[in-house]
Amino acid sequence: MTFDTLGLHPSLLKALSAQHYTAPTAIQQQAIPCILKGDDLLATAQTGTGKTASFALPIIHQLAQSTRSGEPHKRRPKRFRALVLAPTRELAQQVHDNFVAYSQYLDIKTTAIVGGVDYAPQKQALIDGTDILIATPGRLLDLAQQRALHFDALKMLVIDEADRMLDMGFIDEINKILDKLPEQRQSLLFSATLSKGVRALARTTIDNPQEITIQPSQHTTPTIAQWVVAIDKHNKSALLSHLIKEQQWQQGLIFIRTQHGAAKLVSQLEKRGIIAEAIHGGRSQASRTRALADFKNGKTAFLIATGIASRGIDIHHLERVINYDLPDDADEYIHRIGRTGRAGNAGEAVSLVSKDDFKRLCAIERRQNEIIERRIIEGFTVTKDLPASNLNFVIKSKRGL
Repeated sequence: MTFDTLGLHPSLLKALSAQHYTAPTAIQQQAIPCILKGDDLLATAQTGTGKTASFALPIIHQLAQSTRSGEPHKRRPKRFRALVLAPTRELAQQVHDNFVAYSQYLDIKTTAIVGGVDYAPQKQALIDGTDILIATPGRLLDLAQQRALHFDALKMLVIDEADRMLDMGFIDEINKILDKLPEQRQSLLFSATLSKGVRALARTTIDNPQEITIQPSQHTTPTIAQWVVAIDKHNKSALLSHLIKEQQWQQGLIFIRTQHGAAKLVSQLEKRGIIAEAIHGGRSQASRTRALADFKNGKTAFLIATGIASRGIDIHHLERVINYDLPDDADEYIHRIGRTGRAGNAGEAVSLVSKDDFKRLCAIERRQNEIIERRIIEGFTVTKDLPASNLNFVIKSKRGL
């Protein structure tokens, strides 16, 4: 199948060619025709499957088709025709950039509004009018309460990364937003996982939706080489520095548990001659945007991120992901390592695992149904070694039975 066969607007096909898109992914093949028909949709697909394009392309197509030939669309101040809700500032900006790229040959305007930055430019952009609004829930509600925007022209709603929205505690904000929207609209809900919470949200958001589930392969993408190193907590930064230097790593996205830990690790690496930046919820949006841009363009080789950024970073040819701390949820691990090894490129996922992370490691191995390779790094012995994987556990027969 090609994008031509999906019936997309010629200007969209031109933009896709400029972006070097060759063929639609599985989620795009199924979601685009469904959305073009006007159906509501509940879609489940993992990170890295082309999910954003699967809703962005048909939305842009429908907006372009609704404009009479030869006449520019007259935008109304403080109104928009499509709304995409995203859980984090980084993801909202990433989605915005994708919409802009896809609509570059059309008279379609996209605006992003997120927290952590000045209200004034966002209010002015809304006054100037836009077609597509990408927003984080908190800032959207703030601007709605200030009457800086109105929902009466809305035709299409997307809730992106629904499971992440719920994990971050946005359910109340989402419900408040839903109460303000026109009942007659097309609603699309996308999620990496289909939990009970996501299904409950879908019931309040969508009427009789089509359902699409792109099943992940039983094993993680084979282009991602995964391995772990057992290490005592207090030696993690020294081991990371050693690996960067001895293995001559040129790039790495490093995930860590806390904001304080991220700042401390930046300092520890700097003392060993390794320059890194950190992004987390405690930094201003401007500094987070700058740090991410420096990482994407290669100015900064190592970026340290708390979990808030795990689904908001999209970098082509990312060499490796390093789990300085393992996540609490096994699915989150899958999302993290999905930042590397994309589009057929080789990637690497390295985890520094202390004994108190053993249960998390076991959950990840059960999730993937495979044991992750363990490596020993010379000079880094541990006082609290990791037990054998519980996938190797064999129940002993009970005596006397």
